[in-house]
Amino acid sequence: MKVIYKYLLFAFLLVVAANRVGAQDVMPEPVSLHRPMEMPDTMALRNMLLNEAHIIPSDDMYPTWTNSVVHYNSNMPDSFRINLRNYVMPTSSTKITDIFGYRPRRRRVHQGLDIKVYTGDTIYAAFDGKVRITSYQRRGYGHYIVIRHNNGIETLYAHLSKKLVKVNQNVKAGDPIGLGGNTGRSSGAHLHFETILMGKSLDPALMFDFKNQRVTGDSYIYRKPGSKYIENGKVKIAGPEPKYHKVKSGETIAKIAKKYGVSQRRIMELNGLNAKSIIRPGQRLRYQ
Repeated sequence: MKVIYKYLLFAFLLVVAANRVGAQDVMPEPVSLHRPMEMPDTMALRNMLLNEAHIIPSDDMYPTWTNSVVHYNSNMPDSFRINLRNYVMPTSSTKITDIFGYRPRRRRVHQGLDIKVYTGDTIYAAFDGKVRITSYQRRGYGHYIVIRHNNGIETLYAHLSKKLVKVNQNVKAGDPIGLGGNTGRSSGAHLHFETILMGKSLDPALMFDFKNQRVTGDSYIYRKPGSKYIENGKVKIAGPEPKYHKVKSGETIAKIAKKYGVSQRRIMELNGLNAKSIIRPGQRLRYQ
């Protein structure tokens, strides 16, 4: 019996050794993670890998995925925390040429921020996400892109001279997505930038501080006007959404207050001003 066991053990060891040799024969050569891939379809392979591995958590909160409609009606949550970490500013430009809000002259709402850029300037994805729309509007956005991000919001980039991404393509924060331009309804090269939550445009300045090239914090909490929430153990009611006015030459706080039917004191409180404060053309003042 001992002799039989020895032969069985010997046979088992031979099988294990053969398997090890076979495994070594098919092992690939080590790949340097720091060496760039030297092949013509590097970007195509990169995007294919992203598409296979990428999961979009925001898909659960959106009712649909469409490649044609930018804004649509949906049931907004009472509150939603937008994670602003791991961001990249869409442009290095710090000059705001128009703000979010109602335009009395055109009798419509400007749903984003206009940032001065030059034709050909690179525009970057603000967060990780997936391209939902790439399109063109002759009398509107011109060449534009909409990206749905993992943190729940969508960003829109308009008046581009060129689009560098395609519909349904996954992108990382900081990926080049387009080039600045002056296409569509535009009177000069600039980037029209929107932040959209479930079809509703929110003021990008609540999240992005272009002047200082940073976000306003680790997160921004959207609260539906009139909804209840608890803060420091107390139940509070969310007030109206902030509204802003861009100061024009010759305007005073008194004139602005009269225009919107609010008190001068309220405008000063909202903007940290006092009776001796001087306002300047182009300054952005909150009045609600």
